[in-house]
Amino acid sequence: MLKQRLIPTLLLRNGRMVKGRQFDNYRDTGDPVSAARIYNAQYVDELAFIDIDATNESRATNKEIILKVSKECFMPLTIGGGINSVDAIRELLLVGADKVIINTAAYTDENLIRESSEMFGKQCIIIGIDVKLEENQYVLYKNSGRIRCDISLKDHLKKMESIGAGEFFINNISQDGMMDGYDIDLINLVNNNTRLPVIACGGAGNFKHLADAYTQTVVSGLAMASIFHFGDNNPIRARAFLKNNKIQIKEI
Repeated sequence: MLKQRLIPTLLLRNGRMVKGRQFDNYRDTGDPVSAARIYNAQYVDELAFIDIDATNESRATNKEIILKVSKECFMPLTIGGGINSVDAIRELLLVGADKVIINTAAYTDENLIRESSEMFGKQCIIIGIDVKLEENQYVLYKNSGRIRCDISLKDHLKKMESIGAGEFFINNISQDGMMDGYDIDLINLVNNNTRLPVIACGGAGNFKHLADAYTQTVVSGLAMASIFHFGDNNPIRARAFLKNNKIQIKEI
């Protein structure tokens, strides 16, 4: 059995870390380089940084910050935000990224997924998917939750898998930052419609929420932010709690 991963996910805005609720009302949560140093010392499995304004501001991800962060990280580093070309992916890999999250561009440029998967390997290409539950249906959104997409969740999963995606990063916008648990139904729906590994994001508020997601789904990784920003919690304690509950977490 594969060991599950804990993936702190840090949002970048103007060179600082921020955290919001339901993709809004962002609060400053500190310096990303200092955070990377702390998470490295706590032996997290992976670290994800997402530049939340890059796409809407039609610019590239803040590579200067990523370069500084990569010098503090000795775990896999995943970067998202504003990625819309093979060259953009190459530049991020050169400054220290191991994987990239592509969200908005995946809806408009299928060739980007094909070409980047062929050039850098499927394991490098993560497809980010942001959804909202509307009238009992999961509706997809792009541009940091601002623009509704016409394609269904199931069709998008199948299309991305067929053209070279290596993994999915799923976030329920309505759960984001609410700290009341992951959307178990969403995770299971995604897993039932893809053979690829799935990272779930949105809703972690305590360690039981992590355990519930791992025991009630076959998710391969859990992404989280608020649980570490707004409470006396850290990855070491989370790992100990999960191991005590017989959940297969990667050894450190």
